[in-house]
Amino acid sequence: MRNNITFTARLAVTALAVTLLVGVAAPTNAAVPGAAAGRERPELREAMQAFVDIGFAGMQLRVHDERGEWVGSAGVRKLGEPAKPATNGRFRIGSNTKTFVATAVLQLVAEGKVGLDASVDDYLPEFRLDRQITVRMLLAHTSGVFNHTGDYYNGTAMPGLPSTGQEWVDNRFHTYQPDELVRFALSKPPVFKPGRDWNYSNTNYTLAALLIEKFAPSHSYAEEMERRILRPLGLRGTEVPGARTGIPGPHAHGYYHYQDAGQWKTVDVTRQNPSLIFGAGDMISTTQDLHTFFSELMSGKLLPAPLLAEMRTPHPKSGYGLGLYVEDAGCGVTVLRHNGSTIGYGALMYSTPDGRKTLTASVTGGDTEIDLAEGYPKALRNLLDEVFCGGLA
Repeated sequence: MRNNITFTARLAVTALAVTLLVGVAAPTNAAVPGAAAGRERPELREAMQAFVDIGFAGMQLRVHDERGEWVGSAGVRKLGEPAKPATNGRFRIGSNTKTFVATAVLQLVAEGKVGLDASVDDYLPEFRLDRQITVRMLLAHTSGVFNHTGDYYNGTAMPGLPSTGQEWVDNRFHTYQPDELVRFALSKPPVFKPGRDWNYSNTNYTLAALLIEKFAPSHSYAEEMERRILRPLGLRGTEVPGARTGIPGPHAHGYYHYQDAGQWKTVDVTRQNPSLIFGAGDMISTTQDLHTFFSELMSGKLLPAPLLAEMRTPHPKSGYGLGLYVEDAGCGVTVLRHNGSTIGYGALMYSTPDGRKTLTASVTGGDTEIDLAEGYPKALRNLLDEVFCGGLA
């Protein structure tokens, strides 16, 4: 994600890509008005409906701002059925997982257990990483480590483990071990020398999650995320599912619309094994939990001020800090964000630096291609304008 109108930038061409960003259902009635505020806010309903109009099957949206809380949904929960997505529904959050993981790693730094600029090889010697690769480089995507789900660098696409198309569909219930993902990535040449450039790589965060496990009493990344973040914040709708394929509780179905041997196919991929993106995109959450997490993080409740400042210092090439992006909403307002996608699902997570204004949302793929070049960027731009720029950008 290099700017505020893409989910995963170049990953839209490889890896977890384009995957999510496919799908459609016929436009349906708009939103369910927000709970706390109780205001219609037609501009938010219209901005949300635009995502359904361009092809997403459904959308949930939650906005917290000076007018209170607004919650709505549009489209359908399941193709062929009229019901809209539940506004408290759970969904796969994709790369938003990275912000949770980066927060836990920085907590270890705050506790003096991990050095931000220490060599990762000191903590994970079993992989024999280049000793120049630091913990900071993992979180900032400047390590140069190949992306195990497929890479795209300097105009060259490099395949990884099955992450799109029929091959992914056929393997979507396969369980990968995290060390298997790392060793696959390390079997490929690095895309650049450590610290010399920026390149989004899921493997960076698989390594970061394994680093968390080194200091977890139970040596479990999932349990440590629960202990450090989910339980203290009361995030009851959020989990690290491991290799479990289902989504517990209310949820919308996600679909994958793809080409195989020249034929278009649509598959319900609600059930899938997220172990392929261990630590990089495997979590499940809700719009309420994403709001709570991101607003608490931005307001300084989870990290000491110096480390939060490090997290929010962007790389000059990408705008990426440590586990999140820092950018202009388009009207001179700074926003922090991390969006994410898995096949069938996508998530948006935005906040102002003080955590007082947030936008969290999910979208689901359907049975038609989406115009990623114009349709999606325009819909996202309109939504951000309404929430962060008062519709004036």
